[in-house]
Amino acid sequence: MEAFNDIFEDCTSLGTKIPKDNYLSEGKYIVVDQGQNIIAGYTNEEDGLYEDVPAIVFGDHTRIIKYVDEPFFLGADGVKLLKSKKKDANYKYLYYALKNARIPDTGYNRHFKWLKEVNIEYPEPDKQQKIVEVLDKISRVIEERKLELQQLDELIKARFVELFYDKGYPVLGWNDVFNTTTGKLDSNAMVEGGEYPFFTCAKDIFRIDKYAFDQEALLLAGNNAAGKYDVKYYKGKFNAYQRTYVLGLKQDWSYRLFQYQLEDKLVYLQQQSLGGLTKYLTMKILGDLSFIIPPMEKQTEFESFVKQVDKSKVAVQKALDEAQLLFDSLMQDYFG
Repeated sequence: MEAFNDIFEDCTSLGTKIPKDNYLSEGKYIVVDQGQNIIAGYTNEEDGLYEDVPAIVFGDHTRIIKYVDEPFFLGADGVKLLKSKKKDANYKYLYYALKNARIPDTGYNRHFKWLKEVNIEYPEPDKQQKIVEVLDKISRVIEERKLELQQLDELIKARFVELFYDKGYPVLGWNDVFNTTTGKLDSNAMVEGGEYPFFTCAKDIFRIDKYAFDQEALLLAGNNAAGKYDVKYYKGKFNAYQRTYVLGLKQDWSYRLFQYQLEDKLVYLQQQSLGGLTKYLTMKILGDLSFIIPPMEKQTEFESFVKQVDKSKVAVQKALDEAQLLFDSLMQDYFG
């Protein structure tokens, strides 16, 4: 084991920072910040390009670790640029080692002080390279499975456009499409191992021992810290959190079709959200939405297509989960 400060040095001052407002959607050079995406944006600036790659970037607020192997600029806020003190360091190995480091989440604070307390397994170079080759291989499988899921989602979108776009079908507003109500419970009403599904504004579905609804419905999250809402479908007995919208169709239409149309509007809903630390939706916001109402045979055709694609998505998700489990297990074996 070796201490962080024996392996790394903070070279942030050698990088040049680009303000977020100056990011481009395309350009000559990448900008790397502390966000989730590997590449935050682009720039055509020349002066200050950091070329001593590979390097590691640490998100001081987000705790996100990135491996960068092409010349780049830094995002303006909360980024640490790390280089190794070791001659001929294997940066991909160091990247994996830091990704496995247990850094406490203290909110939107600086976390570099915690990273500097990390100790890292530092075996011989040959062993480091073997570890990198194994983890790289599994990482590629994980990314391939994620890409497959994305492509399946795009397939549904393409089919929707093919069937319904610019066909002159009638359009109805929210109140003509949905019977809208909400749950009545606090989010902490969940019961582990409960008999019925309990829908909150979280991505996960919890359980509860009492049901308040017995119907086919769409469940729309009504609040979220980042405004990233989701739409779930369920048919049967269930219960719901007081900020979860329970949507029943007013006519005998396809729930899957309207689930897709709602999901297609989630980015817009995020943009329209109210609130500060916690974003939320109101009936006024929802009431401004409109929906295509195609003939029933076209609705049924789309629903059948989505069900077939969903079967493929289940298989791909299972493969992704298995690959991720293997990756996590090996990370634990290699780095403790």
